[in-house]
Amino acid sequence: MILNTYQKVCIGFFIILVIFWGALFASGARDGFYNYSFVFLYGLIPLVGGAIAVKGYRVWGGLSTILGRAILFMGLGLFLWGCGGAVWSFYNFFFHVEIPYPSLADLFFVPSVFFYTIGTVLISMTTGARIGLSRASGKIFTAIAVMVAFALAYYTIVVIGHGGQLVSDSASAMKMLLDIAYPFGDAVSLAAALVVAGLSFRYLGGVYKYDIIFILSGLAVMFAADSSFSYATIVGTYYNGGVTDLLFTIGLFLLTCGILGFNKIKNAGSGQVAS
Repeated sequence: MILNTYQKVCIGFFIILVIFWGALFASGARDGFYNYSFVFLYGLIPLVGGAIAVKGYRVWGGLSTILGRAILFMGLGLFLWGCGGAVWSFYNFFFHVEIPYPSLADLFFVPSVFFYTIGTVLISMTTGARIGLSRASGKIFTAIAVMVAFALAYYTIVVIGHGGQLVSDSASAMKMLLDIAYPFGDAVSLAAALVVAGLSFRYLGGVYKYDIIFILSGLAVMFAADSSFSYATIVGTYYNGGVTDLLFTIGLFLLTCGILGFNKIKNAGSGQVAS
């Protein structure tokens, strides 16, 4: 596996964040400057990484190619998530709002899920998933993957989070909508990841194999993170810098590190690609 400079920096920053989180967890702190700082810092991963991906998508032919569009949409999704994280931190530091949910931050978080889901679907078109989907077994697998993903989302939101009710009478309309939108939005992403992984894994190869695996793994972790966040806010156990934010850190790192793997420069006069 060959890592480019952006990926190496991303991995180094991720390791520092994990150490920071471990110290924060050991201290038992649940609010305050260091908790807010951790949330702000891990939000820089998608903010910066997404901006780099958006800037570099033209190397792959821009909007005229499937891969170019995939990188653009994935980058936009990550960048929007990073913007949402920045707004969340603004509420923390300047308005002293510990959990700004719902808030203006959700105007960035919500569309981010759909952008990187579109990116995943487009990436699947560059792999063997399209070949597998044309077969009867592939269509059956796709149907099963979608049902599994949405069943997990339903179980997390309705059965565990809402005690068997789709909506809670005690929550605001906006919060109820977001509690449903986030996990189900990620369920679509997870279903796409399962389909791509299941139908095209044996076709994956070459220098970008692990980058795609990073992205698919990141989507699965983001589903777990958003489900954890929705559940924790419903039962009142969420706090900045907790286990849920560690899941977000891991998921965003995997997505960002994966898409940064496509930040290559084509050698002039050749079809080769270099870091």
